[in-house]
Amino acid sequence: MTDMLITNETSLLNKIKETIKENSVELLHLQFVDIEGILKHITVTAEQLEDVVEGKIMFDGSSIKGFSPINRSDLYLKPDLNTFAVLPWSVENCYSEARFLCSVTTPDGTLFDGDTRNVLKKTMERAAEKGFTISVGPELEFFLFKTDDNGFPTQEISDKGGYFEPSPQDLGERVRLEIYRALKAMGFSIEASHHEVAEGQHEINFKYGDALNAADLATTYKWVVKTVAKRFGLHATFMPKPVFGINGSGMHVNMSFFKGDENAFTDSSDKLELSETAYQFIAGVLENVKSFVAVSNPLVNSYKRLVPGYEAPCYLAWSASNRSALIRIPAKRGLATRVELRCPDPSANPYLAFAVIASAGLDGIEKDLKAPAPIDEDIFHMAEERREILGIDNLPGSLKEALTEMEASEFAYHTLGDHVYNEYVSMKKAEWDSYRTAVHTWEIENYHSKF
Repeated sequence: MTDMLITNETSLLNKIKETIKENSVELLHLQFVDIEGILKHITVTAEQLEDVVEGKIMFDGSSIKGFSPINRSDLYLKPDLNTFAVLPWSVENCYSEARFLCSVTTPDGTLFDGDTRNVLKKTMERAAEKGFTISVGPELEFFLFKTDDNGFPTQEISDKGGYFEPSPQDLGERVRLEIYRALKAMGFSIEASHHEVAEGQHEINFKYGDALNAADLATTYKWVVKTVAKRFGLHATFMPKPVFGINGSGMHVNMSFFKGDENAFTDSSDKLELSETAYQFIAGVLENVKSFVAVSNPLVNSYKRLVPGYEAPCYLAWSASNRSALIRIPAKRGLATRVELRCPDPSANPYLAFAVIASAGLDGIEKDLKAPAPIDEDIFHMAEERREILGIDNLPGSLKEALTEMEASEFAYHTLGDHVYNEYVSMKKAEWDSYRTAVHTWEIENYHSKF
């Protein structure tokens, strides 16, 4: 097996060298994410490819949020050769640029505990011990805003289109086309592109992959969307609720577990064609979601989206078709059987978000948890008394409440590990405290002249 891996890596490296030569690539961007999932990179020349591949490129980890203290700051980047891509917007020049997504390692070559990409790898290893591989298909929505003369984002939405509307109402159609072309050039398989429900809101769907690949794609997607939008004089934002009174942006996460080539979530003998494993997975997510929502919905602003009336699920229930439930089972069965969690938003770090969702499902499987009965009624318009009768709980209503739930359970700690957990909680508490003590525009508008 080791010899086969070495042979495949050598073959892949040779293809990369050929691509670098054919496209006159001069610069290599070595990309990784900080604890919030914000993309970072170091740029080196293509002549340093051998050192890059051997993981010899060092950086100062103390300068990256949530990474290392200054007395242990030396960290290294180990590229994933499968993520190599020439940047399509660079080929217009006399030379090109390319990138690798990297995992972070310590000076002795071991995986760095503070790298969220490595957190997801450990969750995948946990699943593999049970014989499972994890398949993930995320759906990330975003808004396009106009920019001012200095290129800074304004609050002016780029178009007035609605759900599935074409041009001329959808002025973002041309932008999405260029995003599609850039993504395709970087190896994405695009499935759909359309205007979303809210004005100025868009979505481009790409094909699912294994959990690590899906997180890499989601990270790359956000970067490409922002980069291409900027070339059109627009600002793309994955902020969950940038405009009051209209829908916010979600990152629905579709997840399946496979055993070999077989989808472990499907069973044709069941009424809903779901396996016992699928029901256990659903139960595990419902059991743990309040403990991980501070990860899947990480901002103060995230909880402005998770309110009734704007299609964002805020009630803990599941259904085979009901979009008002937190968990939905899309209609396709067989190999396409999957569980869709609808609360996450695109500001989340994809590596951490996918790790906690998969880990919650694994908890349900390992503990043989029983899923509650599905709720097929419209929960959005259900009376509070009816929800109480059915035992439908709510998601936390603020980042503060979400952090309290996170700290009250050992679930997140065991999934994220000591380093990421402590750094993440500390960072989010500081974020909440900054929000809590700030004086906001709403307060000025409502109190300044009145009192």
